[in-house]
Amino acid sequence: MEEHLKQMMQELGNAINESLSESDRIASAITQIKSAGYEVFLVLEATIGFNKCDETETDAEASGESPVIPGGEFKTAGRVKWTSQDQKFLRALKIAVDDEPRS
Repeated sequence: MEEHLKQMMQELGNAINESLSESDRIASAITQIKSAGYEVFLVLEATIGFNKCDETETDAEASGESPVIPGGEFKTAGRVKWTSQDQKFLRALKIAVDDEPRS
């Protein structure tokens, strides 16, 4: 694996850890559990996939254009169905979850 890619993956991991450790909501929940007399062990698993972009996408990035859909949104092949656990997890990471489809 490329050294630059390893560094970027490490940075992503650090950013995720930092956002979790700085979350007031997570800290509050952990404090409540400890106050109830329990020890807390938090283990999260994240699966992050990536593929090398084709030349068209790479050219867009090099020119300063966003390879993402204008407006910063991603297109999906269909409607994404989130479980309540998915929504809670994403909200804990301060990731907005739209409950209603956009028109």
